[in-house]
Amino acid sequence: MLIGLRQALDHAERANCGIAAINTPTLELLLGAVKVAERYAVPMVLQHAQVHEPVNAIEDIGPVMVEVARRSSAPLVVHVDHGETIEYVERGFAVGFNSAMFDGSRLPYDDNVAQTRAVVELADGYGFGVEGELGIMPGREDGVESTGTADEALYTRPDDAAAFVAATGVTALACSFGTVHGLYKAEPKINYELIGELRRAGGVPVVMHGGSGLSCDEYRASIDQGVRKINYYTYADKAALEAARTLLTEKPDTYVFSDLTVAAQAAITADLDALVRCLYRVF
Repeated sequence: MLIGLRQALDHAERANCGIAAINTPTLELLLGAVKVAERYAVPMVLQHAQVHEPVNAIEDIGPVMVEVARRSSAPLVVHVDHGETIEYVERGFAVGFNSAMFDGSRLPYDDNVAQTRAVVELADGYGFGVEGELGIMPGREDGVESTGTADEALYTRPDDAAAFVAATGVTALACSFGTVHGLYKAEPKINYELIGELRRAGGVPVVMHGGSGLSCDEYRASIDQGVRKINYYTYADKAALEAARTLLTEKPDTYVFSDLTVAAQAAITADLDALVRCLYRVF
């Protein structure tokens, strides 16, 4: 069933958990994510980022995401992730998405505020929630160009977070506090105290981007400080690749691509199962 971003975040507040927000540019990722959400009957956010357009255009994969979410027994949000322009967010809403994140984090502050506010006003017309971003973390959502380390000079400042939320009216705020997009090439050093300060200053749920690759203890410590939505993609997609490689190594006579998709989806499901059990405190 479709639910809104605010409903998902409200659940996270009540349960002191983190909502898994999975980028699903392929059918294997989409079906694996939904299978796990249904297994544990938990809310989840299904996402498509603008950077994934070369994999599948939002007009192609988006309607599939929406239809799968509608018929699912799990409560699901369908979310534009890292929309870089208002026009891209509009494309998502046009195919049925009911939530969006506008990424103006690399723009000058005033431009970020103005454009994020415009997206909030657009979404308000539909009754949808909007996630904004303030502060910069390395890498991209597709795992490319990551240095694997975060720069403290680029972390979000609490005073800026408070001003940004007040000026834009965002539902949730993605912040920089030690995570990175893509693969970690060094031990992550999350500033948990900063997360708590950002949550109190902004007054809205904090979103963790670059959520792949952390330990369960790191996830839960972040949740305890105010993280309520955790974006996850790279390590699930990496698990799919490794499963495909293993299959071809063990069965070199494999002659159809569909065998690889079955192996990939199974690996994705296993990876996301472990994530969900951690974030929602199933164990």
